[in-house]
Amino acid sequence: MAMLRINYGRMSAEAADRVAAVTSSRPGTPLQTSWFEFLLDASLLEKHLQNSNPDPTGVQLVIQFLEQASKPLVNEQNQVQPPADNRRNRTLKLLALKVAAYMKWDLDALEKGLTIPVLNMLLNELLCVSKVPAGVKHVDLDLSTLPPTTAMAVLIYNRWAIRTIVLSSFPEKQNKPGPHQMNMLSVVQQEKEMTDNILSVLKEQASDSITVLVGALRLKKDFYVHTMRTLDLLAADTAAANGETESSTAGLRISANELHCQVHYDLGAIFFQQGCTDQPTFEKARDHFRQTKELLKKLDSTVHVHLDEKRLAGYWNACKALTGDYDSCDSQTTHYDQINGLLGARNYQTVVEAFIKDNVSRALPKDFRRSVLREVLYKAQQGETGLDEVCHQLCVCNAVRDALEGEVLGVRFQQLLMKPSKRLVDFILEVCTQSLERERSSEASRRNMATFMHTLCESLQELSLVFVVSSHKLFTELLKEEERKLLVEQMRKRSAAVKLSAKPLPSFYDSPASASVSVGQLEQQLILSLDPRKIRQILNELHDIADRPFWRINSKWEVPPDYINVILAIKDNLTKDQVYILMAKGLHCIAIRDFLHARQLFSACLELVTEFSPRLRQVMLNELLLMEVRAHETAAADGCKERPPPDLVSRVRGYLEMRIRDLPLRQVVGEECVAFMLNWRENDYLTLQVPPSAVINNPYVKLGQLLASTCKELPGPKESRRTAKELWDAVVQICSVSVQHKRSSDGRVGLIKHRDSSLGILHRSKFITFVKKIREPLVLTTLISLFVRLHSIVRDDIVNEVTAEHLSIWPASLPNIQAVDVEAVAVTVKELVTYALTLNPNNQSWLITQADIYFATNQYSAALNLYLQAGSVSSDFFTKAVPPDVYTDQVLKRMIKCCSMMNCHTQVAVLCQFLREVDYMTAFKALQEQNSHDAMDSFYDYIWDVTILEYLTHIHHKRGEAEKRQIAIKAIGQTELNTSNPEEVLQLAAQKRKKKFLQAMAKLYF
Repeated sequence: MAMLRINYGRMSAEAADRVAAVTSSRPGTPLQTSWFEFLLDASLLEKHLQNSNPDPTGVQLVIQFLEQASKPLVNEQNQVQPPADNRRNRTLKLLALKVAAYMKWDLDALEKGLTIPVLNMLLNELLCVSKVPAGVKHVDLDLSTLPPTTAMAVLIYNRWAIRTIVLSSFPEKQNKPGPHQMNMLSVVQQEKEMTDNILSVLKEQASDSITVLVGALRLKKDFYVHTMRTLDLLAADTAAANGETESSTAGLRISANELHCQVHYDLGAIFFQQGCTDQPTFEKARDHFRQTKELLKKLDSTVHVHLDEKRLAGYWNACKALTGDYDSCDSQTTHYDQINGLLGARNYQTVVEAFIKDNVSRALPKDFRRSVLREVLYKAQQGETGLDEVCHQLCVCNAVRDALEGEVLGVRFQQLLMKPSKRLVDFILEVCTQSLERERSSEASRRNMATFMHTLCESLQELSLVFVVSSHKLFTELLKEEERKLLVEQMRKRSAAVKLSAKPLPSFYDSPASASVSVGQLEQQLILSLDPRKIRQILNELHDIADRPFWRINSKWEVPPDYINVILAIKDNLTKDQVYILMAKGLHCIAIRDFLHARQLFSACLELVTEFSPRLRQVMLNELLLMEVRAHETAAADGCKERPPPDLVSRVRGYLEMRIRDLPLRQVVGEECVAFMLNWRENDYLTLQVPPSAVINNPYVKLGQLLASTCKELPGPKESRRTAKELWDAVVQICSVSVQHKRSSDGRVGLIKHRDSSLGILHRSKFITFVKKIREPLVLTTLISLFVRLHSIVRDDIVNEVTAEHLSIWPASLPNIQAVDVEAVAVTVKELVTYALTLNPNNQSWLITQADIYFATNQYSAALNLYLQAGSVSSDFFTKAVPPDVYTDQVLKRMIKCCSMMNCHTQVAVLCQFLREVDYMTAFKALQEQNSHDAMDSFYDYIWDVTILEYLTHIHHKRGEAEKRQIAIKAIGQTELNTSNPEEVLQLAAQKRKKKFLQAMAKLYF
């Protein structure tokens, strides 16, 4: 124990605690060495790596060292700073390099254990410590003049670069994160982005990396790479150390042949990958792989050569096939060369014969045989004639090979047996006969062939073809007499049943070839069907074949989370499937507005659950109600004016008053029921008859009651202000956030708003969703009015105040204005008005409000467009006078400013006449502007005020614009503008010009 205490004294407190915890709980468990212990003891790393099973492993240590060395710093102002360049971090990076050096810079091992960002960091650090010149492209370096370890660092980096490009091109299955991994998604996403960025850079520099490696092949001298010793010498940072590490003998020696062998392999891989888009590069890949094979033969030891010889053989065979270069002396690839040569010469019948012979020898891999079939199929699809039969024959050869090895027959072969000819059946029997060596065949092969013959008979539909098989010599040899008789009898009975059946079997997918095919066919029918009876029938058949849950077969089938536990609690699997699928299909039909099928599916589900579950029965009644409400609301939105039937209104009331314990309720049902009552003006029920418990427990009912009460009393402002105040308070709470006071370092108190912590009866997003289900204009006008007033109070901008109807019923101030989320109010009022205009684009009040919003946000063109729209809908496209309550002086002044801000100064002068008192000052100032973006003198015909016309004449005379002055004089000389005319004539002239001007403006801005 004394010795243990001494050891503890030499450790850090954390290490001591860990030792104590482990030794007390699990005495036999070896300790895992922590990363910081290697900082304390320089000799510990090599001792640790020399263990047979070091924990942590080398690559794990690299990750830990680099992670600790690259941790960002956070200063006192909570600002993130880059990692410090201090002794600790430099030592950690050096430790990571020493681990890689111990692994002899084996890129295979490093790539398997390290991610691309980590390995990129490690190799960049190698470049740094190896004194590779910074800021110089590797392709511009002369490797022959660099110190050996420096040159080797450049080669290692560029080898890794092209290897990474090749590896990234291989398909990789993404792991699906489980529940415990969800909090890691952001980290994974960040790493993926980093990886993508690095790959992008590597691909851009791929040609440079290839050039560097090709240049290395011209160097015939030996190479040296850093070891743990040379890295330690670098850390000492002395002149002697530098001299030793840069000498020709420092580091681990790698012969030129070893390096060239590895570089040839890596270059072959990158050229092979590029061959997909550049066919000639396959020849370069072939040459590099040939050099790799030749160098491998020369090497006595391959300690420093890390390549997969099986993959090399695969590359070599693929290159020969793609380039047509066959080597008859290469005994290892004779079979491949023979087949590829036959394919190149289009000698397909010899290929078939070779496949039949290979069924005996089994020298060709099955993957290769399948690839040959795919190649021939591709040629047939490209239009090469006479290949259909070859494809069938190759497919048969592969099927017989699979059968001999006891594997499942492929789908393509089963499809061949849908409508086989006698010639095809004869060929199958011939291949079977030639593929089975009767004298030397094993018992397993004979048994597998017998099973194949049995399956063949069962798959054939025509009795005559069955007799062809059953009378064959091989069939009689392999199957016992009892098996043969039983099989033939079964085939006869099946043939009779098929003849008596009224339903034909039109395709392979309808044939009962196997249970898996039947299940697949039924599942497809189940996905497509909307007939409840057929769905039940299909599910019954499926459960007869396989006892498993079928509600999972389509990921698009979804039921609300509120119901999922109740449905999955059903013990009978068949019933569970029926309830889930009927409900999911019904909900889908509602989503696509197919209410007829939705009603049928829900009714069938209701009938089913009524038998065993009162809770599910009520759930289905609620969903049926929601469907009927949505169906009626959809019809109303499409223009149907018919009121809902009394029965539906009664059911909605019943739902709002319902109180059943332990019943899963969807909020959306209550939400849409309340919106339904508001849309059909059932205000008396919401204000007087709805139970208090519903108001307390359901926020939508509470909100509906407040809206109904305010709308009901709206004609009398004084009487409605009490209920309006309650609605105001509720909405203000919805748009408010929790506020905390925080004292800063200088003693001042600031506010912190938490936007996600809504204080109201509903979250703002849910409130917006609810409002967008309301169609009743009075309710929408009330809400718009409320939000406009709230918006005006929180913005406190009198000049750009937004207008709306019924503003007088709302309070003029807020007691706690700091708690209101100004941005939320602004967004909500915009969303609300935009939504209302989608329902009725001709509501002049909403158009003016929307125009004011655009005006307040300096969107002058959009604002002017909407002001003109409001005037247009109120005057039958300006054929009548625009009512003065639409074009008030405030609206007209805003239209004038819009034109002014768009440099349409003549339009400004014309609009100044529309005011109750003509604004001569603004008109004259506008006419003085020479940089006008409108048609200027073409608008003079719309001016009826003689004073403005006289000013125009004066301005043009002063500027020497004779032509424009004549136009103004012509306008002023019209008899109907003579000031001696009666007032009625002058008014008529003004009205005529107003209409024409506004129509001209509408054509410009609509």
